[in-house]
Amino acid sequence: MAFMTLNQIDVSYDKKKQILKGLNLDVEKGELVSLLGPSGCGKTTTLRVVAGFIEPKGGTFTLDGEDMTRCPVHKRNFGLVFQSYALFPHLSVYDNVAFGLRTRKVEKDVIDRKVKEILEVCGLTELASRFPKEMSGGQRQRVALARALVIEPKLLLLDEPLSNLDAKLRVSMRVEIKRLQKKLGITTLFVTHDQEECFSISDKVAIMNQGVIEQYDSPENIYKRPATEFVARFIGFENFLELKPAGNNCYQASDGSTFRVSMSWGNEPFSGTIRPDDIRLAEDGQKENVITGTVGVRTFLGKSYQYEVSTAAGTLKVNMDTEYAFQEGDSIRLYLPEDKLILVRK
Repeated sequence: MAFMTLNQIDVSYDKKKQILKGLNLDVEKGELVSLLGPSGCGKTTTLRVVAGFIEPKGGTFTLDGEDMTRCPVHKRNFGLVFQSYALFPHLSVYDNVAFGLRTRKVEKDVIDRKVKEILEVCGLTELASRFPKEMSGGQRQRVALARALVIEPKLLLLDEPLSNLDAKLRVSMRVEIKRLQKKLGITTLFVTHDQEECFSISDKVAIMNQGVIEQYDSPENIYKRPATEFVARFIGFENFLELKPAGNNCYQASDGSTFRVSMSWGNEPFSGTIRPDDIRLAEDGQKENVITGTVGVRTFLGKSYQYEVSTAAGTLKVNMDTEYAFQEGDSIRLYLPEDKLILVRK
């Protein structure tokens, strides 16, 4: 049995607006799992169900074999870190971190030991006497993390914790979160809308769409093998082809071009997709998985150009090194490698 389980969770704010629809999620002990998706997909609502701020209309939430569905927030012993940090401005770093232990009536000497230990782990020892207004955004974020971790929670919940930081600081802080999470072995649920941030630190990712999880897998598998057209579009696939089975793992496009694909497919409706970076120029004499097109708009991306190439099967976006500089109107032959052309459920 998984350490944390959401089973058939339903949440609706009124009869017409259902936010979560029979949502299922299993998280193993010590994993960092991210909920990723566009605004309004239900990821923050899912986190709030786990935190106890929202009671689901249906389904169950269990943690370590215990039914927590209707357990009050103050009895859940979860660590929470929000987008706004929610630090007490009138308390020092030390007192902010100690707050949760004091409300739990922990003995004074135990509080002092635990606070000093977590301040050391989070690199905050030298800042213990400072107040939030005297610190940078990254430092305040570490204080919020220390305050959540010092109570030794069974579960750590992070709701867009890095969104208020600048780009460079976000990169360093996500490494810090991953380091702390692995060092302490704490099971973590992380909500974000940032794909790069999510993929860089997660053990598994749940990609959500309209209240359901469309795909739940490792970042590597999702990146290489998106399960649905929604997931593919969300993580950066831009080229989609209408294909029909032609036998022997071959599929035919609307213009009659035939493409071999290295994966099999059942009877569900599907389309073919490939990333702009994975399309290459066809070599002389190469015929399989090749389609001819005409160059349209060219965009300079720094290390490469992106071309919009009009083909009989539709317009394809293609990224190529700057050593190639095709002009609008040029005719080119494109090769779509069979191991890069993915079939996804519509």
